[in-house]
Amino acid sequence: MRRGGSSPNGAAPDRSAIALLVLDMVSDFSFPDGAAMARAALPVARRIGRLADRARKAGVPVIYVNDNLGRWRSDFPGLVRHCRRAGSRGAPILDVLAPQPRDYAILKPRHSGFFATPLATILDYIGAKTLVLTGAATHQCVLFTANDAYVREYRLWIPRDCVASATAAQKRLAARYFHSVLGADMRLSGKIRFPRR
Repeated sequence: MRRGGSSPNGAAPDRSAIALLVLDMVSDFSFPDGAAMARAALPVARRIGRLADRARKAGVPVIYVNDNLGRWRSDFPGLVRHCRRAGSRGAPILDVLAPQPRDYAILKPRHSGFFATPLATILDYIGAKTLVLTGAATHQCVLFTANDAYVREYRLWIPRDCVASATAAQKRLAARYFHSVLGADMRLSGKIRFPRR
């Protein structure tokens, strides 16, 4: 298989030592604590949006990794449309953080972005060694994805202003784990510098 550039067989076209993951920010937030999570996620979405814009300008791929709601359809654009509909708690978040055409989009069946998804294959084609993890919820899907990234020997950046939980206690619990167990760099998103290729 060819690596980099255009590929006739669907291989990831980007090459980058860093990849930015946006976890579970495409949601209608129709679940217990969904209203609290949506309130916490909106300011985080604005910061992720600014970070993602900087990543794209630096040639760093942005990968949306998201729960699939309801019946499995393997339809990320349909999920975005559902969550942007009028009255959805997720619509304001997608107004500032909708996937762009060049971004990657992966649907996942469980908490970790690696479980039963093509994420590891995509990251291998890209050549990523460092992952910037952002999104929700800090103590669930971000945590499970970070664990799986750690055992795969990725370097982890988890900007503490770009992850959301429904409560401050949940966020603090995960932050302690990220730092003490996974050795994650938790600098603020404004301090992250993407090398230009």
